[in-house]
Amino acid sequence: MGILDIQLETERLVLRLPQAQDFDGYAELVGDEETARYIGGHMPRAAAWRKFLQMPGAWVIQGFAMFSVIEKASGQWIGQMGPWKPEGWPGTEVGWAFKRSTWGRGYATEAGIAAIDWAFEQLGWDEVIHSIHPDNGGSQALARRLGSHNRGPGKLPAPYEDSPVEIWGQTRAQWQAQRSEGSR
Repeated sequence: MGILDIQLETERLVLRLPQAQDFDGYAELVGDEETARYIGGHMPRAAAWRKFLQMPGAWVIQGFAMFSVIEKASGQWIGQMGPWKPEGWPGTEVGWAFKRSTWGRGYATEAGIAAIDWAFEQLGWDEVIHSIHPDNGGSQALARRLGSHNRGPGKLPAPYEDSPVEIWGQTRAQWQAQRSEGSR
């Protein structure tokens, strides 16, 4: 299986590599002040295009990155979720961002379970973290639903070194124990 063939499916979602047709949804996400607040801030469409290309580039160079999350029922791009480890990052992250119109539907939890399973099984990671701003209650709640715990303050690399961040996470053993208990 080649990198372009990687795809995960859940009951309601498809997680796949980013494609050019995903850009309109991504531009909507980062163009919304509320959804972009904790992921680098609002940006105009031209800047969004350059940032959008990070994930396909990471897939090519690293062999992993966040997946585009597609709602099966509509075929629409609704967000991104998955492994993320840029230079200087505080750990092996599974991160996320979803369009505001999809909040509260359980999509992030559903995609998160699939992405964390994939990171442990396919990438061989020993732990996953989530870098979350202390005021981002929605992402903190998602991290809890995924079984992660707040490990305390962290530090991101430049240009985000002045942004407060808490590191949430769990080990592979903790994830497997929770999965075997059937708590998710």
